Amino acid sequence: MRVMSDARRQAILKVATELFREVGYERASMATISARLGGSKATLYKYFHSKEELFAAAMHAAVEGRGEELVQLLDSADPDPRKVLRRFGAAYLELVSAEDVMAITRTAVAEGTNSGLGPTLYTNGPGRGIREISLYLERLQDQGFVQNGDARLMAAQLKSLLEAGVIEPLMYGAEPEFSKTAAVEAAVTAFFRVYAGSELPHEA
Repeated sequence: MRVMSDARRQAILKVATELFREVGYERASMATISARLGGSKATLYKYFHSKEELFAAAMHAAVEGRGEELVQLLDSADPDPRKVLRRFGAAYLELVSAEDVMAITRTAVAEGTNSGLGPTLYTNGPGRGIREISLYLERLQDQGFVQNGDARLMAAQLKSLLEAGVIEPLMYGAEPEFSKTAAVEAAVTAFFRVYAGSELPHEA
């Protein structure tokens, strides 16, 4: 029964995500979602108590698996933090610039304030990214690769450096100002120019 329940929940999330992308949060309804699923609203409400809860779950599910893969790239056992952040940065930009993720992001930004879910969507999305990066930077601080300081602030700045000239144009439907490769290289170089610790090895 648990397997069937999980499969049904995933089916609901898939249909809901597609509808939210198509018509936005306000125009999507639990009735339409249940109709597309071929079931009743009563069944739908057994899994999600409100449209708000379903919307948040759909946004989270769309990037959850890929987000976990990103976190694994932040390997503090690797002796070359520049290489780690270049690898992470490239994967991060590929994720956040993917067409489906961009669609989700636009929906979350557009509807977050109207639905009252904005803070939750931010916490589970960009906010989580900053938390995970800051945990890695704290480990680098312990190893002397990065200066001591507010790791969360450093993480937010690194995230902004990686996105600069790439994500904002895409949000508007325009072409990025720079290639992802150039953006990552510039971001990592700038970050370590400011925050390199005494133990960070010089690049060959």
